[in-house]
Amino acid sequence: MRHSQRTDDQLRPVTIETGVNRYAEGSCLITFGNTKVLVTASIEDKVPGWMRNSGQGWVTAEYGMLPRATHTRGRREAAAGKQSGRTQEIQRLIGRSLRAVVDLKALGERQVLIDCDVIQADGGTRTASITGAWVAMSLALNYLREEGVLKADPILDQVAAVSCGVCDGVPVLDLDYEEDSEAEADSNFVLTGSGQIVEVQATGEKRGFSRAEFDRLFSLAEGGCTELFALQKAALAAAKR
Repeated sequence: MRHSQRTDDQLRPVTIETGVNRYAEGSCLITFGNTKVLVTASIEDKVPGWMRNSGQGWVTAEYGMLPRATHTRGRREAAAGKQSGRTQEIQRLIGRSLRAVVDLKALGERQVLIDCDVIQADGGTRTASITGAWVAMSLALNYLREEGVLKADPILDQVAAVSCGVCDGVPVLDLDYEEDSEAEADSNFVLTGSGQIVEVQATGEKRGFSRAEFDRLFSLAEGGCTELFALQKAALAAAKR
C-alpha cells in the first residue's frame, strides 16, 4: 500500500470545477489531490504573424507557478526577467497536446490562448494542466459556436494526461510529490480519447527500467486517462446546466 493508502492503479481524488473566471471564454479549477491548477482559455481574433493568411488557427499555452505553490516561496519568473527551461518545456507540451486534437482549419484565423497557473503543487502539475486545459478550451470553443462564430466544432477528440512511476519496485499511477521525488523511474503519458498517443515522457531516475515495467506504466496510464476522460465529459455536462 502506498503512503497515501491508494492502490497501485488508483488516481488521487480529481475534481474539475468550471466557470471559475467570469471574464475568460472558458475556465476551470482542476485538482489532483493537493495539486491545484487554475486554467483559463482566451480567444483572440488573430493568429501569430507567421500564420497570417494561412486560413488556419492556433492553440498555444502559458504555464506558471505562483510563488507559494510549493513548500518554500519561489521567486516570480517575471521578477527574474526570464522563464526557466522547465516552464518553457511544460507550456510547449501543453500546446502540443491540445493542437493534437484540434482541427486548426475549422478554427479559422483565430487563436486560443491557454493559461495554466499552479496555485498549489504536489506533483503532476503538467498532467493536471493538460487535462484541465482541454476542458477550458472546450468551453471557450462551445461559446464561439453558441455565438455563431464557428459553425462546426474544431475539437476532434479528448486529450488528458497522467503521471506514472516505479516506486519501491512497483509501477504506480499518478505520483504525488513524495512519490515523484523518490521514484526509481517516472513518466508522463498524454493520450487521446480514441486511444492514440500524443506524447510519452519516461525517465529512469535511479536506475533503468524494463520493457515489462514500461508496459505496466502504459497500462496504468490508459486506465487513469479513461477515468479522466469521463471526468472531463461530466464537467462539460455540468457546465451546460
